[in-house]
Amino acid sequence: MRPALLLAATALLAQAATNPRVSRAALVQVEQQLDRRIETAFPDNPFLLLSTTQGVYLEGYGAVFTAEVNLISAPAPSPFRPAFTREDVEKVRLKKLERVTALKGLLKEALVEAAASLAAVPPDEQIAIAVSLFYFRTWENTTGLPSQILIQAPRGVLVEYRARRISEQALEAALRIQEF
Repeated sequence: MRPALLLAATALLAQAATNPRVSRAALVQVEQQLDRRIETAFPDNPFLLLSTTQGVYLEGYGAVFTAEVNLISAPAPSPFRPAFTREDVEKVRLKKLERVTALKGLLKEALVEAAASLAAVPPDEQIAIAVSLFYFRTWENTTGLPSQILIQAPRGVLVEYRARRISEQALEAALRIQEF
């Protein structure tokens, strides 16, 4: 009896290794949704998506998505444009500070939508989005600006919030937002 049990367990493990819990197609769907959300957030001066979103499922942890974004489209110094004044640099910094707040709201909404799309992720595992922010290090003033934003929450909480079974306060208590 034991050899049969061992054989069955080995077959199950082999199947799990070849058939991941979360399919690549499901991750791609969320990647594309997040890209569209970022690219269309501000039609007058859009976020610049510098790298398309990449997702991965980590067994026992959850789904993680990463992207790189420039918060605003700003002209770069060139031989045809004079150097930026202090006022120009400060305008860019203040606009980016506004956009950080907007980006965090956008990421929170995207997290909720991703949880709904990723039904194969267990409710106790995380959905996480990490966005690296681009800056022109040679001239931008990045005082008070993060270089990366990470937002995450258990999938079950996100699904409950989307179904309106928990309040926004309960969602906020479960969200973990970090700025680096």
